[in-house]
Amino acid sequence: MARLPPLPTLIAFEAVARRRSFALAAAELALTPSAVSHQIARLEDFLGVKLFERSAQGVQLSAAGEGYLRRVGGALGAIGAATDDVRQGVRNSLYVHASPSFASLWLMPRLASFAQECPGISLFLSASPTHSDFALGQADIDIRYGVPHWPDLVVRPLFQERILPLASPTFIARHRLRQPEELLHTPLIQSTVSLVQWSDWLATRGVTQAPERFALRFDRAQLAMDAAVQGLGVALESATIAASHLAEGRLAPVFDPLWAVSLQAHFLVHPARHGKRPEVESFCGWMMGQAGAA
Repeated sequence: MARLPPLPTLIAFEAVARRRSFALAAAELALTPSAVSHQIARLEDFLGVKLFERSAQGVQLSAAGEGYLRRVGGALGAIGAATDDVRQGVRNSLYVHASPSFASLWLMPRLASFAQECPGISLFLSASPTHSDFALGQADIDIRYGVPHWPDLVVRPLFQERILPLASPTFIARHRLRQPEELLHTPLIQSTVSLVQWSDWLATRGVTQAPERFALRFDRAQLAMDAAVQGLGVALESATIAASHLAEGRLAPVFDPLWAVSLQAHFLVHPARHGKRPEVESFCGWMMGQAGAA
C-alpha cells in the first residue's frame, strides 16, 4: 500500500475545501486557524503540490486541489459511513449535536427528564455553531437551526417559535416604550444568526425604516439574551428558547406578545439509517414529547 498522509491533514484539507475558509474550518474542527494552516502545510509538503490558492478574495482550491478533493472527499465519506454502520451495533450510546444556545437554554434543563425516561442510554452532547457532518460520523442526531434544506436526511420539525422583542423589567420600566418605531431610538441587540432580524419584525408592525446601528451584536442567541438581562438593550429572540428567563422574570416582552413573529426553525436531523437504532428512536420520541409540551 502506498504511504498515506496523516489522517488529521486530510480532515483539515476536506474542511477547508468545503468551507473555503481556514477560520470556518478551524471552528468546525475545534482547532485554531493556525493549527489548520499547519495541517494544510504538512499535507502540501507531503504531496509536493499546492492545494489552495490564497488571495485577498479568500481561499480557492488549486487545480491539483480540486482533483484531490474529488477522490479524498469520497474516501472520507466512505470512512464516515463505515463508522456509522459499526456504531449502529454499539448499544446504549448516543451522540447528539446542537447549537450552543439551544443546548444550554432549552436542552440542558430537560436532560434530567431524559435520564429518567431512558436510564440505559449514555448520552454524549456536543455543541457548536456549525452543523455536524454525518459523512464523518460526528453525530447520531443533529439539532439544527435554520431553513431545512438538507437533502437525503430525515428532518423532523420541533416546535413553532414566537420571536419578539425582550428586555429586562428594569429596562422596560426605564424606557417606557409604547410604539414599535420608538425602538429606532433605543439600544438594540442583534443576533446575527437569527432568521428573523429587526427589520423583519419592524416591518410586521408597519415600520419600514431599518435600525441605523445596534448597541451590541452577537453570533449567539444566549449572549444576546444575557446582554438583555443585564439591561444593555432590547433583544429580538425566541420566547421558547428564552422560556426560563421569562418564567423567572429576568426578561419580559417589551410589547404585546401577540406582536410576535411565528416560525419553525429548529429541527431534529439524522440519516435514515440512524433511525434504525433504538437509542435514536428513543431520543427522537422524547424530544418530540418535550417539544409538544413546550
